[in-house]
Amino acid sequence: MRLGLVIAALIALADQASKTWMVERVFRPDGVTDTPFFTSRLIEVLPFFNLRLAWNPGISFSMFSSGEPLTIALLVTMQLCIVGLMLWWLRQATTLWMKIGIGCIVGGAFGNIIDRLHYGMVVDFLDFHAAGYHFPTFNLADSAITIGVGFWLLDAFVTRNQDDATPDPK
Repeated sequence: MRLGLVIAALIALADQASKTWMVERVFRPDGVTDTPFFTSRLIEVLPFFNLRLAWNPGISFSMFSSGEPLTIALLVTMQLCIVGLMLWWLRQATTLWMKIGIGCIVGGAFGNIIDRLHYGMVVDFLDFHAAGYHFPTFNLADSAITIGVGFWLLDAFVTRNQDDATPDPK
């Protein structure tokens, strides 16, 4: 369980540090003190990758994005329940892949929960695009959740294949 918690803590810290840097040092316009704020600033890093500040009051792909206090409270409550379930699952985890995967998911979820509690919405700033298509802007926490699900799936397929290869004792 310890490995998963360490991974979760490191991801949540890296996520919050990156968001604080982007909001306060990179994108905050001179003289603007309110948060959230609007900026049209776009930083082209590579031909297919920009840094662009976006405030997401909802969840994936801006679903439930009313920004109303009740909606925020419900989203935080739902996220905390999911994190609680994931932590219970982490206590039961026996494989390295599962511990890493759950740690990534929990760390990413906490990063976004902290945003929602602090700003009422989630800070996104990674903007990938190709051939005129822009993937929805996201952050390190979202990336960690996706990677964690990947580890979880890897664990499921590796464990299943190992179970299938075990000879039947009959």
